[in-house]
Amino acid sequence: MSRKTIITGTLILTAANLITKCMGFFNRVFLSNAIGAEGMGLYQMILPLYGLAWSITSAGFTTTISCLTAQEHIRGQNGNIGRIVKQSVCLSLGISFLLSFLLFFGAEEIASYIIQDGRTAQPLRLLAFAIPFMAAGSCFRGFFLGMQETFIPAVSQILEQTVRILTIYLLAGIFVPLGLSYACMAAVAGIFLGELLSCGFTVWNYLHYKRRHRFTRKPTLSSAAALSMILAMAVPLSASRISASLLATAENLLIPRQLQLHGQNTAQALATYGELTGMAMPLILLPSACLMAASVSLVPEISEASAVKQDTRITRTVSATFLFTFIIGFGAAALFAVFPKEICYIVYNRTALGQVLFPLAFLCPFLYAQTTLHGLLNGLGEQFFLFWNNILSSLICIAVIWFAMPVYGIAAFLGGWALSLLFSVLTALYLLWKRTGAFPSVYNCFLKPMLAGAAAGLLTKYFIRISEPSKFLFLGSLTAMGILYLLFLFVLGCLSAKEFHILFPKNKSWP
Repeated sequence: MSRKTIITGTLILTAANLITKCMGFFNRVFLSNAIGAEGMGLYQMILPLYGLAWSITSAGFTTTISCLTAQEHIRGQNGNIGRIVKQSVCLSLGISFLLSFLLFFGAEEIASYIIQDGRTAQPLRLLAFAIPFMAAGSCFRGFFLGMQETFIPAVSQILEQTVRILTIYLLAGIFVPLGLSYACMAAVAGIFLGELLSCGFTVWNYLHYKRRHRFTRKPTLSSAAALSMILAMAVPLSASRISASLLATAENLLIPRQLQLHGQNTAQALATYGELTGMAMPLILLPSACLMAASVSLVPEISEASAVKQDTRITRTVSATFLFTFIIGFGAAALFAVFPKEICYIVYNRTALGQVLFPLAFLCPFLYAQTTLHGLLNGLGEQFFLFWNNILSSLICIAVIWFAMPVYGIAAFLGGWALSLLFSVLTALYLLWKRTGAFPSVYNCFLKPMLAGAAAGLLTKYFIRISEPSKFLFLGSLTAMGILYLLFLFVLGCLSAKEFHILFPKNKSWP
C-alpha cells in the first residue's frame, strides 16, 4: 500500500469528520436553543446507552474487519475477505437483534432504575430500532477502511449527519412543545433515520464494489478458521469498548447525582452536565477530527506493515504520528485557552460557557494523543493492553468523581479526567516504545508547539484588544492565529522539509 494512499485516505476522512462535526454543531446549537440546558442534559443521558450499543454490536467488528481485510488483501487472498465480512455481519446482527429486543421491552426499567428519569423511556424504545442498522453499516464500513477505500465511509458519515439534522429540524416544531421527552424523541428519530439510510448506502456500495472487482476467488480459509480469526480479535476489542462504554455511562450518570451532593438542585445539575458534555466537550473535540481519521487509517496501515514484517515502515509511521498529533493538540489548546469566551459566544451565543471551556483546553494534547496512540496499538494487535488501559483510566476518573465531586464540584471531574488521560497516554507511549523503539521528541513534540501556540495566541489576542470587536474580526483572527502558529513552528525548527516529506511524501511507495 502506498504512503500517498494513506495520506489521501486520511484527508478524505478528515474532511468528512470536519463536515459532520460542523453539522453536528449546528444540530447541537439548534437543540440547545430549542430545549435549553436541562433538555440537553436529558438527551446526553440517553447518548451513553447509544454509545454502549455501538460498543457491543459494532466497534470490535469494525476494527476487526478493517485489520483482517488489509492483511488478506496484501496477501492477495480476496476470497477470504468476503467470508470474513459475511461472518462478521452475521455475528454483529445476531447480537444487535438481541440487544434491540432487550432495550425495547426493558425501556421502562432502564429509564426508572438506571437513568432514573422516566422521561427517557419512549426515546429508548425508538433507539432500539436503530441498533441493527448501526451494526450492519459499521461492518461494511470496516471493509472499505481495510481496502483503503475511504470515500464510501466518508460519504456515509455525511449522509447520516445530514439526515439527523433534517429530521430534528422538521420534527422539533411539533415535538418540542409537548415536553422534554418528546424533544428527545425527535433527536432519537434523527439517529434512527440516519443509521437506516447510511446503512443502506454502504451495503449498496459494498455489493457494487464486489461485482466491479470480481471478488470471486475461492476462499483458502475454512469457515471455522475465519470465525476463529474474527473472534480472536473482535472479542478483546469489543470487551474493551464495552467496558469503556459501561464505565463512561457510569461517569455520565454519576456526574448529575454528585453535583446534587455538591449543593445543586436537579435542574441545576442537569444544566451543568448539559453545558459540560453537550456544549463544551464537542468544542474541544472538533479539532481532533483529523486525528480520528488518522487513527482509523493507521489501523489497516500498521496491520499491513506488521503482517509483512516491515519494521522501518512501522517506525516511520509512528514517529510521524507523534509529531502530527502533538502539533494539533497544542495548537488547539492554545486556541481554546486564549479565546474561550469568544468561541462560546460565536458558537452558542453564551460567553459564560467559556468558564467551562477554559480548563478543558489544557486537556487537548492528551485527549488527542490518546486517540492516535490507541489507533497505532490496535494496528499492532495490542487489544488486550487497550482493554486494561481503558478500564483502569476510567476507574481513575470514576473514583475522583465519586469521592471529590461532592466537595469540589465540576472541578473534580476535570481533575479526574486529566489524571485518567495522563495515565492512558503515558502507558501507551511506553508500550509503543517497547514495540517500535519510537518515542516523541520532548523538544519537537512538546516544548516547541507549546511556545509556538502561546506566542501565536497572545499576539492574536493583543491585536483583537486594540481593534473594534466584531464576529467577523474574530473569525479572521482565528485564521491569522493558525498561520502564525505554523510560522512559529518553522522558526523554532519543529516543522521542516524533512517532516513534510514524511507526512506528505512525493514517492508512491514505502522503501
